[in-house]
Amino acid sequence: MIKDEVFKDAINKVTDFKFTNKVAGVFDDMVNRSVPFYEEMQRMIGELTIDHYQDNSYVYDLGCSTGTTMIYMNESVPQHMPFIGIDDSQAMLDKCREKLDAAGITREIMLEIADLNENISLKHASVVILCLTLQFIRPLNREKLLKQIFDGLLPGGALVIIEKILAEDSAFNRDFIKYYYDMKRRNNYSDIEISQKREALENVLIPYKLSENISLIRNAGFTHCEVFFKWYNFSGFIAKKY
Repeated sequence: MIKDEVFKDAINKVTDFKFTNKVAGVFDDMVNRSVPFYEEMQRMIGELTIDHYQDNSYVYDLGCSTGTTMIYMNESVPQHMPFIGIDDSQAMLDKCREKLDAAGITREIMLEIADLNENISLKHASVVILCLTLQFIRPLNREKLLKQIFDGLLPGGALVIIEKILAEDSAFNRDFIKYYYDMKRRNNYSDIEISQKREALENVLIPYKLSENISLIRNAGFTHCEVFFKWYNFSGFIAKKY
């Protein structure tokens, strides 16, 4: 795994974060050091997928990045279940295919490039995953995306979301962010790396409160939603279509 040093050196003018070839090359190290309990989240996604997949359907990973979620799920989800990974970065999809091939995965996995801010069409989906993806969708497009997911899910299908969030009470945001940056320091990120990445993400990653995310999900048509993971300013929740 190549070490993430994207923001190691001082940058005169920090630009908006993009999923470039440089980022794709170090993304696995970046996300493991930047997201608390990342591997446990992936394991939980696999468990939830097993219990909600349906025969003759697809499992979608929207914003699949380098394919980590699909690789984790490959170990637990029956082999006859095809996966579809969608991302808007060709660099990330190229890295994803490289990792899938290196892992010797023989399951049918289709990779597609698409902007989730635009109209997408899902077919025969029993599980749809948004792992650290919705936060990168422009706010005005989030409810539309969730409605498209709802429409593409089979009855009984599930939507699994991992998301960076804001505290319900803004008085706690400062503390939660401090705890989060302390975690990044424990994972050997310097203050300049933390600061420059925060600046790069400021206009790109826009988190909502957990309650705001749940409201979006319900407005899209989901009547059942439950939190399954929470760590300060990160959360996982699952919604079902009935």
